[in-house]
Amino acid sequence: LATRVRSYDMLAVADAYARLVPQLLSVECWGGATFDVAMRFLHECPWRRLTALRERMPNILTQMLLRASNGVGYKNYADNVVIHFVEQAADAGVDIFRIFDSLNWVENMRIAIDAVAATGKIAEAAICYTGNLSDPRCTKYDLKYYVKMGKQLEAAGAHVLGIKDMAGLCRPQAARDLVRALKQEVAIPIHFHTHDTSGIAAASVLAAVEAGVDAVDAAVDAMSGLTSQPNLGSIVEALRHGPRETGLDADAIRKLSHYWDEVRGNYLAFESEERAGASEVYVHGMPGGQYTNLREQARSLGLGEHWPEVAQAYAEVNDMFGDIVKVTPSSKVVGDMALMMVTSGLTRAAVEDPAVDVAFPESVVSFFRGDLGQPPGGFPQALQNKILAGEAPITVRPGSVIPPVDLAAARAEAEHKVDRHISEHELASYLMYPEVFVDYAHTRRMYGDLTDLPTSVFFYGMELGEEISVALDHGPTLVIRYLGTNEHHDDGMRTVYFELNGQPRTVKVEDKTQTASKPPRAKAEAGNARHVGAPMPGLIAQINVRAGEEVAKGDALMTIEAMKMQTSIRAERDGRIAEVAVQPGAQVESKDLLVIFE
Repeated sequence: LATRVRSYDMLAVADAYARLVPQLLSVECWGGATFDVAMRFLHECPWRRLTALRERMPNILTQMLLRASNGVGYKNYADNVVIHFVEQAADAGVDIFRIFDSLNWVENMRIAIDAVAATGKIAEAAICYTGNLSDPRCTKYDLKYYVKMGKQLEAAGAHVLGIKDMAGLCRPQAARDLVRALKQEVAIPIHFHTHDTSGIAAASVLAAVEAGVDAVDAAVDAMSGLTSQPNLGSIVEALRHGPRETGLDADAIRKLSHYWDEVRGNYLAFESEERAGASEVYVHGMPGGQYTNLREQARSLGLGEHWPEVAQAYAEVNDMFGDIVKVTPSSKVVGDMALMMVTSGLTRAAVEDPAVDVAFPESVVSFFRGDLGQPPGGFPQALQNKILAGEAPITVRPGSVIPPVDLAAARAEAEHKVDRHISEHELASYLMYPEVFVDYAHTRRMYGDLTDLPTSVFFYGMELGEEISVALDHGPTLVIRYLGTNEHHDDGMRTVYFELNGQPRTVKVEDKTQTASKPPRAKAEAGNARHVGAPMPGLIAQINVRAGEEVAKGDALMTIEAMKMQTSIRAERDGRIAEVAVQPGAQVESKDLLVIFE
């Protein structure tokens, strides 16, 4: 749910955080999945969100989640891409970078740690917690393992050591023992982060506090619990009148929680079906960020009633892969394989049998090829041989064999695709998510900045007669009243009637629930030099060219008539006409395709 929260709702309350809870160490508000979701689903600029939050909370540190060499994506990027992204994030307002590697491979984290340090910001290098160090049978991820990694991260230049318990597996006794051991061995502050999937994460937080941890993460009451973080207000109350009282105002926290309780109603469509803590997390070890997503994936594949089998397969895959650290993107590898095994009816024995052909998911092949790095203890050799089928794996840091990206060429490529200049921030978006950024840019071109729309309107539309106010940044406030919509036209479009600041207006929109009996006209593709589009709505009065004809730059292609005025459409290049897409007398809308050059 947290990844779906829009800037509209965050920015409305950000200044209240600055006034009511200025004692907070930081507010984690960026990076990870939120970066992708902002562009892909919310059609927002993640950079505008960050800079606006920075402006509204000048007295509280902002924090982001950085997947080390994976940036905020799902693969390893070239070193200069990671460095460029960190520089832009620091410039836009990130104060603390929580850096982790999905396999706990310190070598994969060094570039990001150094890049953050170079910006003068705070590098919090995190150990991803897995297993159960309190269990004497858990010998792979024991206390020595975590202490060794903590000392390596301190030596690598980390300013803060994070414990990232992404699945909520760190039981209270383990939290106490781990924090005590790390406090004895490292000199930098320790920050504990956990998820409440099991339902008892608050006990682990309190145990870590008792052991001397320097900072802990929690979620405001109305957004806490389950796969989120434990309850902030309750932790504050539990520590009140004790030696480690937080100093936070409990009434202020409740005021903030009341706000989020109201806002949460706008996101009911995105709520998971989980209603209680799940001790099964100690069996499968899914990260909080994956747990609800994987359940939804399972339902979409018709496996909703077979969740126990999916969870068990997840645990089996993890064991089969060598008991790896599971967090984005390594957790996706395990999840993809588990779903494939359940849908295909594959057993572990069949997967491991060299004689049985298995179409492994691409994420699994990439993982065993070493594209994400090297897991603790290495790969199971026999399984790696089967999956790679003779392909040589990468045994070095992936970033060391990925050639640097030509940033100038990447900028030119991106600008060609979106047909406009892009900023350094936008270039960083394109480098992380090329297709997602291009789609976002096209949506932005078509609809403008949707950030300022009220959340209920953005997700669900307006009711008949409803009136809303949209306050534009540093500009006027628009008052919009929805008056109605007619039946769909034969081209699949509807006419929407509304008032804008009291003036009647209409607009045609596509009705995606209907099949057009007369298909709508094609639009000229932005940035396609072969396409000539209509500069305005109007009537095609005259056509001067035909297919196969040679034309020179400046030649009149056709004449369009609008409001009793005629305008000549002229060729912007020399060339041969491949197709004339309209007929004389045709009514066209702005950007409708008129002519295609060879």
